[in-house]
Amino acid sequence: MTDGGEIVSVTRIWDEGPHNAFCDLTRFQERWWCTFREGEDHASGDGALRVVASDDGDAWEAAALIAIEGSDLRDPKITVTSDGVLMLLAGERRRPDGENWQNSSMTWFSPDGAAWHGPFTVADPGVWLWRVTWHDETAWGFGYGCQPQGYVRLYRSRSGMRFETVGEDIHEGDYPNETSIVFDGDTALCLLRLDGEGVTSRLARAEPPYTDWTWRDLGAKIGGPDMIELPDGRCIACCRLYDERVRTSLLWLDPERATLTEFLELPSGGDTSYAGMVWHDDLLWVAYYSSHEEKTSIYLAKVRVT
Repeated sequence: MTDGGEIVSVTRIWDEGPHNAFCDLTRFQERWWCTFREGEDHASGDGALRVVASDDGDAWEAAALIAIEGSDLRDPKITVTSDGVLMLLAGERRRPDGENWQNSSMTWFSPDGAAWHGPFTVADPGVWLWRVTWHDETAWGFGYGCQPQGYVRLYRSRSGMRFETVGEDIHEGDYPNETSIVFDGDTALCLLRLDGEGVTSRLARAEPPYTDWTWRDLGAKIGGPDMIELPDGRCIACCRLYDERVRTSLLWLDPERATLTEFLELPSGGDTSYAGMVWHDDLLWVAYYSSHEEKTSIYLAKVRVT
């Protein structure tokens, strides 16, 4: 690891479900909002979306639980729309024939975090719209085809209730899937996970209208990526790393050199990662999940970045 940050505190904020995982974090109406999946285990078919809230990041309360009978809802992401309401984005898996999984993406909306309107089925059938970033009153995000030799496809939406494709599908091969986008001005950066044998993650850059992306190899195998740009312009990624042991760590992302450099390991292990990050009060707040203590639970870390 390199110098770059220190952990101020780490708190286990939720462990009431049998398996609590795949989380995200945001600020809304001067409160903290965290969402994640509750289910019997990592790949069970009974996933529901839990939303919890806190005034201070220490004491948390349940705000909502969203479930669809016969569906597995996964990897919820929570953002504030350009209209100033909360939006949940999640993947849905169903077995309509009793055997084969079918995938889709859904959104829900709430003015208060308790009452949610939806779902709205978005993107395309069989495409998982995994995470979006709001920029210029528009939600931007890559969806991926749910098959090993698939593709990623850029989507945009003004409302979050209906998404349209932008440009052509990008075929990286080796199962491209989870992504995170940040904007430096109007320049878009995308961090991409690849799951093919022996391949590592990619970093892409594009200018408006975001139809021409330049991809570069980062040389690191990652999972569950999230990115944030600090007020001073530096980029931090939070990912699951696999090189020596599985863990959730913070890494410096250098877009010019196309490098990822680990600088702080969070208390984690086993089934872990899928973080959400917010910069607030000169601290980096990171919600993530891990199974290093008793059971798979949700944690909140406060990190001072140097």
